[in-house]
Amino acid sequence: IIRQLRSRFGHVSAERAISGPGLENLFSAIAATDGIQVAPLSAADITEKALIGECKVCTDALQTFCGFLGSFAGNVALTFRASGGVYIAGGISPRIVEFIRNSDFRQRFEAKGRFSQYLQPIPSFIVKHPAAALCGLLSMLGSDESKSVKALNRAN
Repeated sequence: IIRQLRSRFGHVSAERAISGPGLENLFSAIAATDGIQVAPLSAADITEKALIGECKVCTDALQTFCGFLGSFAGNVALTFRASGGVYIAGGISPRIVEFIRNSDFRQRFEAKGRFSQYLQPIPSFIVKHPAAALCGLLSMLGSDESKSVKALNRAN
């Protein structure tokens, strides 16, 4: 998969695999690796087809996405000593919580050799609030603005 992505993009960053466009890249790379001709699909279509089991390439792409996401999240936890937890936000992850839970996300999160023991107790969370960043910013402004945060949370 990485070889396919490198032949297309040269350098392959995490963003090339663990984002909406990244899921599309994984889908194309898996199909090419398996020698399967597929029409391009959007990340939303890939996700939908994977969740209902309609397309093996879509399921494989979403499984690979979760594995890469787990590896990356584990690296971030180590880099920042995130003992309080790793919070994952974005467009795809809130829609595939159960899929992530049943994937190898946690196995890949913890698979860091001698650091596995350190990572095992670190929780991972998926942020579902649609305006999480705004809530965080508002809460930093002070008590008057924190009422706005509470109002946002009630609205959702």
